[in-house]
Amino acid sequence: MQKQLTILQINDVHGYLNEHYEMFRKGNQITHKMVGGYARINSCFKKIRKEKGSENVLAFDCGDTLHGTYLAVETRGEVMVEPLNLLKLDVWTIHWDFVYGANHLKEISEKLNYPLLSCNCHSDADDELLFKATQIFERGGVKVGVIGIGAYIIDKSFPKRISKGYYFTLGNVELPRHIKNLRENEGAEIIIVLSHLGFSQDCKLASEVDGIDILLSGHTHNRIYKPTKVNNTTIIQSDCHGSFVGQIKLEVKDGKISKLQHELIVLDEKINADVEMQQMIDEIYAPHQKMLIEIVGETTTDLNRYTALESTMDNFLLDAIAHAAGTEIAFSNGWRYGVPIPKGKITNNELWNIIPVNPKISVTEITGQELWQMMEESLEKTYARDPYKQMGGYVKRCRGLNVFCKIENEFGQRIQEFFAEGESLDYKKIYRVAFVTEQGVSKKYGKNRKELSVNAIDALRNYLKEKSPIEAELRNTVVAV
Repeated sequence: MQKQLTILQINDVHGYLNEHYEMFRKGNQITHKMVGGYARINSCFKKIRKEKGSENVLAFDCGDTLHGTYLAVETRGEVMVEPLNLLKLDVWTIHWDFVYGANHLKEISEKLNYPLLSCNCHSDADDELLFKATQIFERGGVKVGVIGIGAYIIDKSFPKRISKGYYFTLGNVELPRHIKNLRENEGAEIIIVLSHLGFSQDCKLASEVDGIDILLSGHTHNRIYKPTKVNNTTIIQSDCHGSFVGQIKLEVKDGKISKLQHELIVLDEKINADVEMQQMIDEIYAPHQKMLIEIVGETTTDLNRYTALESTMDNFLLDAIAHAAGTEIAFSNGWRYGVPIPKGKITNNELWNIIPVNPKISVTEITGQELWQMMEESLEKTYARDPYKQMGGYVKRCRGLNVFCKIENEFGQRIQEFFAEGESLDYKKIYRVAFVTEQGVSKKYGKNRKELSVNAIDALRNYLKEKSPIEAELRNTVVAV
């Protein structure tokens, strides 16, 4: 007897409750459309549940849920609880959601009407799990075992205070015993892994671990129209910012998948916003709307973070950081989140989307040798041959440098030529640089580190006030040769 099951996925929504601009390519042309938002996600979910029967549908969130916009960060994720519960999700896992601390995340997870799964978040004290590892469901007459894997890099890339008391493993060691338990003791016919490791990491994971039927991937913002198959595991990822929903339709016979269809659904104007959800979101935004919609400047460049070596959005941010600090060189982290800003007016809301943590700007004095080492390290964290050594995000964003690299080379041998402030890098010279967060310049680099009184949002506003309309085209700061 054929059994039917539908699986829905969202990942890396990053707090984007409302619709927003998304970037689409056609050949060498770029267009922007208003898409996404929880009201459209809910409408999409409702439509599919009505068509398939809610008893035949499972809906998953791969994490990066509670962080990434002004309201999400301002309320430490609390503002997301009611909209998330209205979505009627079945399971989620974590990454930036951990940034408010383990105790706060635990509190929020207990307010949600579905479980947080992470088989790889362990207590330093006794190795016990902070969250459940697995959950069993029966949908469409199929017993489904689900295993969650949080982001491995949480205790490695965030400041140590955030993950204090906990450590994260890859999950590849834990998975086999969970799979065995779900199949042999819980009667699971299908195994789904919900992961926030990243797409290349998940492909390696699937190659190492037998028995995974579906792997729902997150973290790396891959817009996957066609699933990948590794070691009999089907792997999908559904981009970011809630612009898409991934859908897998399964037919199961004798405990095995006999047919699989995948669709990446664009949440555009063809999908009407769910009225109940939109009313809830409008009420959430109402007290802040006047501030958020205020126009603060203009850009002549389409701003986005959708290029790995350098991005126009971060060029704008770096210009503002350097301007505030009075330096030529500036650094920020290679963040992936932050929806595009098409050329035209810029609002306060869009500034907060660029850098919702709103850190203070800092300066430090760093040698040329350290600059070289820091950029080699960033390239390795992005392009390590072993996916498990890739530590998340894109290449460190920089201003005032021109770095020409061979991505395919080994760690320590990628940089071919390096220029700072327009001249060949002087290894012994001391350069004064500006940056935001420890991910901009790690504490192990530089001396005379000093935090300035101005924060990132004010720096962006001040820069726009003086320079608008701004331009932030790509400048060959990091180039693959």
